[in-house]
Amino acid sequence: MSDNDIFEMDSVCETEELEGEIELGMIDDEVVYPEEFLPTYHSIEEGVKVSKVQLAEFNDKPDSLFFNDGVRRIDFILAYEDEDKKDFDKRHTFMRRKRRREYFEASLMKMGMELEATKSVVDDKLTFVKIHMPWDVLCTYAEVLHIKLPIQPNDLSSRASPWRFFSCITKHFYPNEDLITKETEYFTAPFEKDRLEYFYMRDKDLFFTASMRSRMAYYILSRAPYEIRGNIKKFGITKLLDGGVYKAAYPLHDCRFNVKSQEEGCPSERYLLYEEWAHPKSFYKMQPLNLIRKYYGEKIGIYFAWLGFYTIMLALAAVVGLCCFIYGYRTQETSTWSKEVCDPNIGGQIHMCPQCDRDCQYWRLNSTCDASKKLCIFDNFGTLVFAVFMSIWVTLFLEFWKRYQAELEYTWDTVEFLEQEEPPRPEYEAKCVYERKNPVTGVKESVPYTACGRCMRVSIGIGTVLFWILLILASIVAIIVYRLAAFFAFSAKLRHQELKELEPIKEYVTPQMATSVTASLISFVVIMILNMLYERVAIWITDFELPRTKTDYENSLTLKMFLFQFVNYYSSCFYIAFAKGKAVGYPGAPVYLLGKYRNEECDPGGCLIELTTQLSIIMGGKAIWNNIQEVLLPWVKNLIFRYCTNVAKEKVIPRWEQDYRLQSLSKLGLFYEYLEMVIQFGFVTLFVASFPLAPVLALVNNLFEIRVDAWKITTQFRRIVPEKAQDIGAWQPILQGVAILAVATNAMIIAFTSDMIPRLVYYWSFSVYPYGDHANHTMAGYIESSLSVFDIKDFSNYSRPIMPSRYNITTCRYRDFRFPPGHAREYSYNVYYWHVIAAKMAFIIVVEHIVYLTKFILSYMIPDVPYAVKEQIKREKYLTQVIIHETNLKLVTKRLKPADDEVVKSANVNLTDEELDLDF
Repeated sequence: MSDNDIFEMDSVCETEELEGEIELGMIDDEVVYPEEFLPTYHSIEEGVKVSKVQLAEFNDKPDSLFFNDGVRRIDFILAYEDEDKKDFDKRHTFMRRKRRREYFEASLMKMGMELEATKSVVDDKLTFVKIHMPWDVLCTYAEVLHIKLPIQPNDLSSRASPWRFFSCITKHFYPNEDLITKETEYFTAPFEKDRLEYFYMRDKDLFFTASMRSRMAYYILSRAPYEIRGNIKKFGITKLLDGGVYKAAYPLHDCRFNVKSQEEGCPSERYLLYEEWAHPKSFYKMQPLNLIRKYYGEKIGIYFAWLGFYTIMLALAAVVGLCCFIYGYRTQETSTWSKEVCDPNIGGQIHMCPQCDRDCQYWRLNSTCDASKKLCIFDNFGTLVFAVFMSIWVTLFLEFWKRYQAELEYTWDTVEFLEQEEPPRPEYEAKCVYERKNPVTGVKESVPYTACGRCMRVSIGIGTVLFWILLILASIVAIIVYRLAAFFAFSAKLRHQELKELEPIKEYVTPQMATSVTASLISFVVIMILNMLYERVAIWITDFELPRTKTDYENSLTLKMFLFQFVNYYSSCFYIAFAKGKAVGYPGAPVYLLGKYRNEECDPGGCLIELTTQLSIIMGGKAIWNNIQEVLLPWVKNLIFRYCTNVAKEKVIPRWEQDYRLQSLSKLGLFYEYLEMVIQFGFVTLFVASFPLAPVLALVNNLFEIRVDAWKITTQFRRIVPEKAQDIGAWQPILQGVAILAVATNAMIIAFTSDMIPRLVYYWSFSVYPYGDHANHTMAGYIESSLSVFDIKDFSNYSRPIMPSRYNITTCRYRDFRFPPGHAREYSYNVYYWHVIAAKMAFIIVVEHIVYLTKFILSYMIPDVPYAVKEQIKREKYLTQVIIHETNLKLVTKRLKPADDEVVKSANVNLTDEELDLDF
């Protein structure tokens, strides 16, 4: 085989990879290629010299953040392993990775970055490449990324805090000011390299913060080429990590989280964050948001700001919800209709019809006494007040968050972030093979697909999402079938009088409760399984669609994941709230699902207690599962890694190797954190009318969530690459959509799932007894009026109970508003039913209009941007114009003035004095 043949085979293999779409492969195992015959790259860009990075010994300074010279700061770390060259089957892959690594590092050096390599002190095969960005490179890319830097201190007087009078108390709830000092506020402007003298610089080494430097370094790493073959250009650290060329790429933590750095001048911000934020002892303290933003970047900072604000607002909702729960708990024994159910002379004398065919038996109403009392805790007039309150609360939460977010945008210099041109993703740029005319600039630009191709990609994405949503609905139908079958089985066992061993639990366990609990557990397991499967599908679809920018990518993925999670988590709750027990017919003519399974009925008190059970199981189970995934798994992985790489205590491990032993954050980063909180927000708002304790559970969970997330990213994960973010992105309109939907769902839960409207109709319309000159309203007799009568002779042969009743009865009762047997319109809906339906519709319309009007007024009255922030933004723009632009305009005018004088002088050189005077 000739050298050219080998080169062609390698070219085919390389070309087919197409930027990672096909796994890096090997040529036929039977062919062995000596190193001297492996192909070389003849199309390397001019000026790029492929040479190895300088190798330096570790200087035994474990906290050092600099090269061995102690001067050049480390801005990024790359780690790779030297593979075993003796494995001939993998030798070709090894050589390709080595060439790509050398070319990539040469490209970085050509782009101005300085590199230094150091061998691991633990593993001889492991090498760390330290990257430093010189001052000139920093200035260049700060201008490219439109990084805003200070031009002068903020000279506007700040408004005094209304809580200043309580500072002696509130100071204990803030981070220690001796450790985390308050930073000076500055007016800022986008950096311009040619106007450096107009920027406020106290220390050149600290002018660009560590997070800024890391962000700029990652920008270069994402665009540096590692291979060029003809017209095919491959670039980006992401592909090299996926292909195994590098094992890790990360910025450095500035010290150990539990020990302050011994290096002179090191801020030890990680240590401060752990002590005042992530440590369990600081759980009651407010978050040091400015330090979080400074250390991790604006994207991490805005997440914790939103989570903290959401948690503070939840405290108010939790207090009101807890009061509502206590009110229901204290009134459960005094509820008239609950006492009627438990009364042996009322509920004990009412015989209910079987709730399934043949095997189910008649039962006494007072057997549901405990369930009726529990239902009173959640189904009372306090719940109505709380549902209206939560509709107002969610509006206040979103409006006040907009104001707070506007303050953060100004303070963190992200006001004009989205107005700037966001750079395309490297994955997008790598696929650009077509050209089109930009409708804005009129210039031809490269795109990865045609209009038809984009339409096809989006169509495939939409089709796949719809398929998975239908799959969820199919699983919900399967769970409904299980509920019907399980209810049949539990009813047959628990109602069977000969099963003496079940007597002790009959009083506490009803068929509805047993069915609801087991179905909720199964539903939770199905939800978790479908989540894990769909997550990969959603990422694959979004990658296939090739969004242009990272913001577009995240917004597209956010929409797909939320639509799926919305259906996955809430569909079972919507079934219980709005479908179960709504179309069951009556005992003589029940309604069947799929022609086989008799539709499930609610308890005599309604389905609200089942909805509460479903919500509590899903919310509680989700919180426990997420904490296991977020905390336990990273901690166990780090523990195993430390055990497997046990190092002698006398060895000194450098900072970069300590960080290498930590876990890396997933590519999606905060996406799952936001998703978890938004799903929780849906539970808190959409179904709060059935579960007033939902805000309390959410508050407790979030108090742990803040500290758990802080502990996790501070101690268990490598330092996250800082990213810019103006707001919470696509989650904002999703929250607004959930808030609007919550008004309708809560009104419908109270109207159709709760028993409140039928009680009110009975109280005001059907329970009037004359008492002197006044009408006396009472709830007495409500249970009797809410249960219709059925003649047991009217059972069909299929639905008639096999075992006759031992109570010697001729009629039984069922939950509905129908005429009794023997009436001219027997088993038809009576006038009470139509009164209730009219009242339910009127209630929904009135409540929705009142709440929506209130929300609109509040939204109009509360401005999105505080007045003080508007003033500061205007002041900053004015200073930017005066200090930078007008000053430069004066300099330009000054340079042009001598030239203008020379022109005038030369033009007037032959004129006499009298002529000059005439000209003037």
